[in-house]
Amino acid sequence: MEYQKWLGEWLETFIKPMMKKRTYIKYRWMVESSIKPNLGQYEIDDLNNIVLQKYVSSLVNKYSANTISNMISILKSSLKLATKYNITKQKFNDDLDKPKIEEKKVECFSREEQKKIENYILNKNNNKLIGILICLYTGIRIGELFALTWDDIDFKNEIMNITKSCHDEWGENGYIKEVELPKTSMSKRIIPLPKQIMPYLKKSKKKSTSNYVIYGKSKFISIRSYQRTFSLILKKLKIEHKCFHALRHTFATRALECGMDVKTLSEILGHKNSMITLNRYVHSLIEHKSKMMNKVGKLLEESKN
Repeated sequence: MEYQKWLGEWLETFIKPMMKKRTYIKYRWMVESSIKPNLGQYEIDDLNNIVLQKYVSSLVNKYSANTISNMISILKSSLKLATKYNITKQKFNDDLDKPKIEEKKVECFSREEQKKIENYILNKNNNKLIGILICLYTGIRIGELFALTWDDIDFKNEIMNITKSCHDEWGENGYIKEVELPKTSMSKRIIPLPKQIMPYLKKSKKKSTSNYVIYGKSKFISIRSYQRTFSLILKKLKIEHKCFHALRHTFATRALECGMDVKTLSEILGHKNSMITLNRYVHSLIEHKSKMMNKVGKLLEESKN
């Protein structure tokens, strides 16, 4: 059987019914845009780890580290199942190596830029902009923000429950909100809210006409529209453009600068483990590291005395 034929069956039989709709769409795009054009013509029996490794190595500089990891997962899963169901007698193992790819530098806003953004939001009488403030002080993802309802916020105990996420989906009459389970099991979490943000949340709830924290005049606002609004705000404030996700990075960076330990931050961000947090953000704390090293260096001054 040609690999491209099996990939189609694998997607429809094992991915579409079992995975989130977004995962299926993402995997299908990877299969159609890259895997099929490069490996689809091979008979599965003719595929081996050398052929597969050459393909994986060719992905460097074309795709992000995360996308390459997903493509490797597709190869491993589809080919293992092909062996399991006797589509091929070829046995595939887990020896595919992920190429070393330098992670993109985390983009975050400086303290001055953050204050500009905050002042702009607080001076505007626009209920929907509270979402930007929430992301700056909780680090939640935009999908989690748009799935957030007022029931998820415990005003008495000052905590926020992240139990779902969402994405835009094109329906018959335009974009609709598709609510789903969080990104991973670790993404389902409880986040303590800074007491300083509570008055703004209470004020926003009083004015709200929707159960969702973020909504538009027509009760629905698309994620893409919100991202465009954010880009326009940055342009007005003459701040260099950064994607909305930079708010999450900004929260993480400020938290570490304030002395939050990595494990706590990892749990608040909903990362699978602390190493993800450490690898992603520790390089952005050179100034903080220098201050800590200078504190250690004071011991030398004490020795002189």
